[in-house]
Amino acid sequence: MKLREWTMEEQEQLIHFLTTNTWPFHGNAHPERELIEKTIEDGGYESDEVKTFWVQNDEDVIVGIVKIHDLQDEIPLFDLRIADRYRGFGYGPKALRLITEFVFGMPEEKIRLEGHTRQDNLAMRKTFERAGFVKEAHLRKAWFSPKENSYYDAVTYGMTREDFLAGTTTPVMWEDAGFGEKTKKRIPNVPAEFESERLIIRMPEVEDALDVWNAMRNSQPALKEWMPFAQKAPELHATEENLRQAIADFITRKDLRLHMFSKETGEFVGSTGLHRIDWAIPKFEIGYWLDTKFEGQGLMTEAVERLAGFAFEELNARRVEIRCDEKNVKSRSVAERAGFELEGTLKCDSLSVDGKQLRNTCIYAKIK
Repeated sequence: MKLREWTMEEQEQLIHFLTTNTWPFHGNAHPERELIEKTIEDGGYESDEVKTFWVQNDEDVIVGIVKIHDLQDEIPLFDLRIADRYRGFGYGPKALRLITEFVFGMPEEKIRLEGHTRQDNLAMRKTFERAGFVKEAHLRKAWFSPKENSYYDAVTYGMTREDFLAGTTTPVMWEDAGFGEKTKKRIPNVPAEFESERLIIRMPEVEDALDVWNAMRNSQPALKEWMPFAQKAPELHATEENLRQAIADFITRKDLRLHMFSKETGEFVGSTGLHRIDWAIPKFEIGYWLDTKFEGQGLMTEAVERLAGFAFEELNARRVEIRCDEKNVKSRSVAERAGFELEGTLKCDSLSVDGKQLRNTCIYAKIK
């Protein structure tokens, strides 16, 4: 991919790009020609303060546009837009990395680069995180949407020059007055992807919906006895909505769902993750389910072993649990093969997923 500087001779191309795509998370979702022409005339796309670039893929096809402004300041801002038909292909993070390289390569040695978006713009938030940016602010009711005539929360992400040059990501330490020692146990950076011997394990994406839906349909008879989500046939739209919430929870570190894919074939294998998180300790609970066509290959045990190691090594976990129904022999076998110790059984602790029987819960754990 590359950035190619926009020129005034490409005014019509710019107008066409902005008016034929939709921008639901911008103040003006459907900009009109007259407004764009006036902005161009006023130097809103090319001046000492502003530079505009086309985002081109490896085939030199224009897939987006970026405007970098406040270039005379030490802290520039940017506006990145990917065309409708090219969203979901990973162009956003790649473009943002190129933007970052351009800004920090300027002779003026900029201090930082930052961007803002609506709190519910999950695609852009994921773009920030994948490009190494850090969430630095959450502003309540700070983003007005004329279309809905309402205010949304806004978030700010930033990249410092020091982090860019070192290739690191430094989380913000929230040590405001009144929080004291408690905030020193900050939430560590969580990689979006890691691997085991046979698996790629990564955060969920909306584009996974069809794979997840097919796996749940294929495995429903086996999962129905143990999983609440398997009590009825899954619906694709509900799966998509569930994934959007999972992505939001991952970004905010409330819950870390992870999807597993075969390195060999690229197929979706199943879902796991770190749940019921207590960052103050930190401690986590591992959950998991597998597409039944992959049973008997040891993949779930491999994933749990890798995830537990990831929690201890990367997230500084002191305790990792697995909880399951006492009668769920397959789940218990995974915990035992992965080296978890049975600490106890809670009698009459829960109801079966159909709500008809009292069940006992086994608690397995590893500690550091």
